[in-house]
Amino acid sequence: MSTPAFASTGDMAEKNVSFTEVGPNLYAFTAEGDPNTGVIIGDDSVMIIDAQATPVMAQRVIEKIRTVTDKPIKYVVLSHYHAVRVLGASGYGASEIIASEKCRGMIQERGNEDWASELGRFPRLFQAAESVPGLTWPSVTFNGKMTVYLGKRRVELLQLGRAHTAGDIVAWVPDAGVMFTGDIVEYHSACYCGDAHFTDWPGTLDAIARYSPKSIAPGRGDALVGTGQVKAALEATKDFVTSTYNAVAEVAAKGGSLKDAMAACRAACDHKFGNYAIYEHCLPFNVARAYDEALGIDTPRIWTAERDRDMWAALQG
Repeated sequence: MSTPAFASTGDMAEKNVSFTEVGPNLYAFTAEGDPNTGVIIGDDSVMIIDAQATPVMAQRVIEKIRTVTDKPIKYVVLSHYHAVRVLGASGYGASEIIASEKCRGMIQERGNEDWASELGRFPRLFQAAESVPGLTWPSVTFNGKMTVYLGKRRVELLQLGRAHTAGDIVAWVPDAGVMFTGDIVEYHSACYCGDAHFTDWPGTLDAIARYSPKSIAPGRGDALVGTGQVKAALEATKDFVTSTYNAVAEVAAKGGSLKDAMAACRAACDHKFGNYAIYEHCLPFNVARAYDEALGIDTPRIWTAERDRDMWAALQG
């Protein structure tokens, strides 16, 4: 039996792009499980939610935007710090880049390491990587809540709790009842949990549900239009996170190894989520972080290219 390729180094298949209206002048740029970008069009300007991985890849989003509006792109909002979400920000020419203060701190603490790690894991998502000018630094940060007006249209940027990372935010557009969640919510795509806070994540999903969104633009997967799809995605995301953590935590509590935890996680999750996009990619990182959290490590350890390879070797051995 051949050894599987590390993470997604063998995934070179291009994805079909969709540009879906999730509310009035609100769009989700999606690509079959690749990272999504949200678009909020106001009276006088445009806000981007998550930037893609390179400035060249950002141009694909801009091309779609220009089919529906010629208003200037003024804001880029970063839902969290991961390289695949933030390194394309310079491509939009926005005057402001907004993130949580925690997100900015994580860029400072681990941004370079994350960049190297993610590029090594999934090179297809970093097309024209040489076009990245360096780390993306927010020009505006906040704690808790920030309101931005695009003319009369109000956008609320909210920290609802730790989940995919410690610095996650969502964008809520109250006039339309639409939320852009970043990777807190996924749809038929595995949650990447390598930097997660598993035991906080379900409560953050509950906080999203309390807004009763009519539609959601998730971090990965198809746009969720209608309360039925929203409810299903929130429930499935919660099931994914809790099933992963509970299986691994049980092994950790008994003193089992990381390899034992991987086997337990597969037994609990493969039959439910094995057909999700990037499931196999995420699984080793999810198990490693769940194992750490179960042992009381609250702050996720920094992923480096070297740590990636060491973990992979341990699981294959």
